[in-house]
Amino acid sequence: MSEITKPSLNFIEEIIEEDLKSGKHQGRVHTRFPPEPNGYLHIGHAKAICINFGLALKYGGKTNLRFDDTNPTTEDTEYVDAIKNDVNWLGFQWEGEALYASDYFSQLYEYAIDLIKKGLAFVDDSSPEEIAEMKKNPSEPGIDSPYKSRSIEENLQLFQDMKAGKYPDGSKVLRVKVDMASPNMHMRDPIIYRIKHETHHRTGDQWCIYPMYDFAHGQSDSIEGITHSLCSLEFIHHRPLYDWLIQKLDIFPSRQIEFARMNVTYMITSKRKLLKLVTEGFVTGWDDPRMPTISGMRRRGYPAEAIRTFCDKAGVAKRDNTIEIELLESCVRDVLNRTADRKMVVLDPIVLTITNYPEGKSEVMFGDANPEDENSGFTEMPFGRQLYIERDDFMEDAPKKYFRLTPGGNVRLKNAYIIQCDNCIKDENGEVTEVLATYFPDSKSGEDNSGIKAKGTIHWVSVEHGVPCTVRNYNRLFTVPNPDDFEEEGKSIFDFYNPESLIINENAIMEPALKGAVAGTQLQFLRKGYYVVDADSTEEKMVFNQTVSLKEGW
Repeated sequence: MSEITKPSLNFIEEIIEEDLKSGKHQGRVHTRFPPEPNGYLHIGHAKAICINFGLALKYGGKTNLRFDDTNPTTEDTEYVDAIKNDVNWLGFQWEGEALYASDYFSQLYEYAIDLIKKGLAFVDDSSPEEIAEMKKNPSEPGIDSPYKSRSIEENLQLFQDMKAGKYPDGSKVLRVKVDMASPNMHMRDPIIYRIKHETHHRTGDQWCIYPMYDFAHGQSDSIEGITHSLCSLEFIHHRPLYDWLIQKLDIFPSRQIEFARMNVTYMITSKRKLLKLVTEGFVTGWDDPRMPTISGMRRRGYPAEAIRTFCDKAGVAKRDNTIEIELLESCVRDVLNRTADRKMVVLDPIVLTITNYPEGKSEVMFGDANPEDENSGFTEMPFGRQLYIERDDFMEDAPKKYFRLTPGGNVRLKNAYIIQCDNCIKDENGEVTEVLATYFPDSKSGEDNSGIKAKGTIHWVSVEHGVPCTVRNYNRLFTVPNPDDFEEEGKSIFDFYNPESLIINENAIMEPALKGAVAGTQLQFLRKGYYVVDADSTEEKMVFNQTVSLKEGW
């Protein structure tokens, strides 16, 4: 018997296993997920969450949730609460209480003082434009700031005065002395503190100087004892500074490891652009079901399990790539096919009258709630003489392979009887308003003795018992797979916004069992697709969002 082949490790797992083997960090694995609370999490964050929390779980470690709240101008507790909710909903729990970079403002300030005392940091009065000019470009060495020669004593006093609020925004910054000739622009005496007289969402007006990301990030990792600092590929050029600061401060050496970010066709992951979609009314909010945010995907009915599976299938790579959205939708279908109950909703109704069914009679039909789940039980549907069917399930002059209703043809009504179409009624414009049929009383599903073979099956809803509802159907938010690719041509993603990305149907009719279904309930509308009950639903009218079609149809 051949040996069972172990699943191959991704490159991060290889690093972790080597660290564990060598005894590095005393065999600990401690990761962190460090979002900025300046927007809602998107599909790219979902991948980062799955990697950070998933690897810690695999190796018996821990994961911190730490908010990188170093820019009070853009941050809000609304985003903090939404991020916590998203992480929990995806199925993960962080270690202890949520943490914040602002928890370490005092310690980070002391680190900055330490760098000044070591002669490694200086206060610069240059403007942002002047600093940019000094840095030059990667092929040309930079020029030292005229303020770089300030004494340690002067820098200490100036930095303390910055903290005391003696200077206006933008008038001074604190920079570290690294290498103005480095080809890595991040190493050319980067700014580590700036003045911002803004109220912070947690510390209020306690501080008017705030650390830059490159300074707060690595030091926060070190303070928390993070063993493996996992981040997306765009931070690879920040790593030398990350390591330089840790070395100069002589603090716990977390290791930064970069992986390719998640890019998905028809989705964008720029918070700035997502915010513009919201503020300029292209969508209804961060949780609009068309948005690639976790809250948007949740409202659209994407199961958390499907998103985790998608992130796993997309893999962990060292190079940026783009994953087709069809893979995500396939993962969604796989989960919902197993878990969603089947219900009947007619989206474009037309009346079907069964002329030989007794007037005033009604009965209850039974069907499997979910044929894929043997424990799902049964669903009950009232049946009567008049039913709503889909308008496109009837065709007066049908082609040869049309297996739905046409005069002289027959179909099975799902979980009910076989009927034969006899005729139709039209209005003065020639539009069909009613389909007439007869049924075979001995053809009831589960009790069929008719001997008739129906080639097609259609769904229906009782006219007497059916309930009007609103159905929101969705197309792609953009008309091209990668709208960001056209920026070099002077176009923006908004040039490719799809005005038909949302189609609202106020005329749908649902079976009565759906009345009162709670928001978030995931369903399969028979023959139509997967849908979810939206939070906008009321007692008067249910609202459903399309999650994904039954099959790929784009």
